[in-house]
Amino acid sequence: MTRVFEVTKAAHFDAAHHFPHGPEGSPHRRVHGHSFRVEASVRGTPGGDMGFVVDLTRLEASLKAAAAELDHGLLNEHPGLETPSLEAICAWFADRLAPAFPGLSKITVLRPTIGERCELTL
Repeated sequence: MTRVFEVTKAAHFDAAHHFPHGPEGSPHRRVHGHSFRVEASVRGTPGGDMGFVVDLTRLEASLKAAAAELDHGLLNEHPGLETPSLEAICAWFADRLAPAFPGLSKITVLRPTIGERCELTL
C-alpha cells in the first residue's frame, strides 16, 4: 500500500495594509497592521535516503525567506498584493514556493488575534 503524507511548516510575520478601493468611510481604507502566520504544506510519498516527503529544513528556510520579504512592511507595495486580501497573500506565497516544491499542496494564512484564516489548496 502506498501512503501519501502531507507535512507542514509555519512562519510568522507582521505587516501593515489597507484597502484603497473599500467603501468610503470604511476603517479598512486606513493603514492598519496584523500579525500573520503562514503555513506551507507539501504532499507526497516518502523517498530518498532519509524517507522524507520533503526536506523540512529547506521548506522552512524558503517559507521564512518569503515571510521576511513582507515582515514589517506595507503589503500593498508588493506586486500581487496591491489589494492585500488573505486570498491574495495565499497566492503570493504559493507563487514563491511552488517552483521549488512541486508537491506544494496547501498554503494557509492566518490572523490568529482576530480568528481569521484562508486556505489555498493547490
